[in-house]
Amino acid sequence: MAADLDDQIAAIRGFNRFYTRAVGLLGRYLGAGWSLTEARILYELFSRDGLSASDLCDELGLDAGYLSRILRRFEADGLLGRQPAPQDGRRSLLSLTPAGRAAFAPVDRASRDEIGAMLARLASGDRARLVAAMESVRDLLAGEGPGVVIRRHRPGDIGAIVAGQAHIYTRDYGWNDEFEALVAEIGAAFLKDNDPARERAFIADRAGEVVGSVFCVDGGEGIAKLRMLYVDPSERGTGLGRRLVRDCIAFARDAGYAGMTLWTNDILAAARRIYLDEGFVLAAEEKHHSFGVDLVGQNWTLDFGRD
Repeated sequence: MAADLDDQIAAIRGFNRFYTRAVGLLGRYLGAGWSLTEARILYELFSRDGLSASDLCDELGLDAGYLSRILRRFEADGLLGRQPAPQDGRRSLLSLTPAGRAAFAPVDRASRDEIGAMLARLASGDRARLVAAMESVRDLLAGEGPGVVIRRHRPGDIGAIVAGQAHIYTRDYGWNDEFEALVAEIGAAFLKDNDPARERAFIADRAGEVVGSVFCVDGGEGIAKLRMLYVDPSERGTGLGRRLVRDCIAFARDAGYAGMTLWTNDILAAARRIYLDEGFVLAAEEKHHSFGVDLVGQNWTLDFGRD
């Protein structure tokens, strides 16, 4: 775990170095005689009206004393002016003077031109991917990630599920290509022949990205079968797995099944806890060698008439 964190820290620091170089942050602002912090303050004042010093402190996470020294220097250079707020004369609103706007305008224009040139080198689809990735970074670091919705499957979803499961189970449990082949077969069979009234794939979607799934299929003799429960590592601990299982059970009930079965392996502890909590009972287990490793397979059942 510590090694993973060290690698992740190194990757983020490496990206920071790459990004500041790629968009020319260091050379542009230092060449204008401003630090990155000073340039950011000027940008906020250049692009928005009605900001106070306290607004800048809150939004930029700056120390009030440090900000005050920067603002006094801007005033001394003729770049910044102050005026009382209309509703509160004790509060000053900051604004760039005409000289301040004239000084910052070339820097703002150079930034726009440089980023425009960078985007122009990319295809339209790649530009959209880049912007979406940046929005994801912003949302995650701000703790404002997009919500997850559970919907029916769409073209491309099954392939994403196969790839996601194969990656996770290979990385976490050392399973080989046999598992990917099995998941692909289950997904293909569902796409080729499913009864929408009695079978459904539940897809967990986060801003267009597949981050989880579970399938309800006909297991025969009036019993439904739960298959392909999957939660992306980025959503672990959020309760998404439980949401998927509950939706699957509710669908099976409404479709008229008498109960539900599932097959899993005992090493999948998080999934087994969900099954237990939702009323499933362990019916049988058996050792087997599959996916290149020794496992203990388990069959679980849920009787809708008794739970």
